Order: sequence, then structure tokens, then C-alpha cells
Amino acid sequence: MKFGIVGATGRVGMLLVKILKEQNENIAAVMFQGKQTIEFPPQTIITNDAEELLKHCDVAIDFSSPIATQSLLEAALNNPKPLVIATTGLNEHQKNLILQASQKMPVLYATNMSLGIAILNKLVNLVSEKLRDFDIEIVEQHHRYKVDAPSGTALTLAETAAKARGLELKDVMVTGRSGHVGARSKDEIGVFALRGGDIVGRHTVGFYNEGEFLELNHTATSRETFARGAIKVAKWLVNQEKGLYSINDALGL
Repeated sequence: MKFGIVGATGRVGMLLVKILKEQNENIAAVMFQGKQTIEFPPQTIITNDAEELLKHCDVAIDFSSPIATQSLLEAALNNPKPLVIATTGLNEHQKNLILQASQKMPVLYATNMSLGIAILNKLVNLVSEKLRDFDIEIVEQHHRYKVDAPSGTALTLAETAAKARGLELKDVMVTGRSGHVGARSKDEIGVFALRGGDIVGRHTVGFYNEGEFLELNHTATSRETFARGAIKVAKWLVNQEKGLYSINDALGL
């Protein structure tokens, strides 16, 4: 299978290259902006053009930036290929492009590619529904260089919690508190971001009530978990029909 990697010189992109090399997979094409900072196999096509990348790959894995993801999706509308999209911080237009692309090709979009987060999301759905009277607060921690906040994963978890209660996240999410803000509302879901050091990723979803609370935690200790997860789902996606898929679909959850 011929892999294309978008964002190949990023933190996860470089790990994708490393792992695919170790697995003796075909890194057919890579796309990135700026200087080349790692070595690619001799046969690999190196480009900053999404159309060129898609010509040479069977599936593209995207860990890049919203602008690069948009370019990939726009190019894929004219040259459909299976796409694994893991970029976070997408705007509504870019999310709509994912929907458009999924009408022509299989697209898997996930804000986190780890198995543990997929299981956590399932648990959040269950607990949010069953503990309906518990307050929900979500805290995410990442390294100092992360540019979007809250994280895409935290927003996905919050969306799951809200839907389990029949709520719209946009109506109940709170991302900051300061000053005399008054008592917490019944349906409020707090989502808060911490940034510092080299934290790969930690997410805590807490359910709080009088006399007891339950906290669900997931900690990523290496970005390799995201890279390996993306490769796993990419190998699954190439055999699927056109449509929009989640990591739960790929993992059979």
C-alpha cells in the first residue's frame, strides 16, 4: 500500500515516517511546508502540493494544520483517495469540506487517534447519561507549543457528554471563569485548557455530585500512540466504501 503523509515534518508526521520505515511500508509521497528536517526513502515524492501527493498514494494521513488540511480536501474532491484526517482546530468551512469529501471517498476524521481515548469517549457517553444529575468538568493538558484550545479531543469528549444528555454543546459549554460569575448552572459543561512543558496529552472528565465524584483520566506518554493508531485505521480505511467514518468504526467499538 502506498502511503501519503501530510505534515510529514511535524511532531507526529516524523513519527509516521519512522514507524512506516520500521514496518517496511511504502512511503510514496510526503507533503510539508518549510525546510526538510528528516530523511525520506529515495523513492518518496516530496512536495508542498496536495494534488501531487494524491497522485502517488493509495491513502493519505494528515497531521498538519487547518490550512494544509483544507488544501488536501479541496484537491481530493477532484482526485478522490481515502483520507485519514487528524488535524485539530478546524473551522466550520473545513469541517464542511470533510463532509463533502466523504460523499466521494472514505474519510476518517478523529481528533485523537489513540485506542484509549476511543474507549474513554464511550465511557463518557455511558456515564453522562446514567449520572444525569452530576456536574461535568473537563480539563485537558498539553505542551506549551499547542496552538488550539481547548484541544480537539476535549471538545469531542464534551460533545459526547452533551449529546448523551440531549444537549447542544454550544449552549452549555463554559471555557473560562473569572470574577463574580455566580453559581454553576445545572447543565453547564466546563472545558479548560492547561499548557506547559512537554506534556504529550492528558484529559480528565470529571462527574461531580454531593458526597461523591467520578473522574475518568487518559494520559498519552508518547506521540507514537497517535502515529500507530493512524496507520492502523488507514489500513482499514482503504477497504471501505465512500462515507464519513470515526475511529470507533475502525476499531469496531
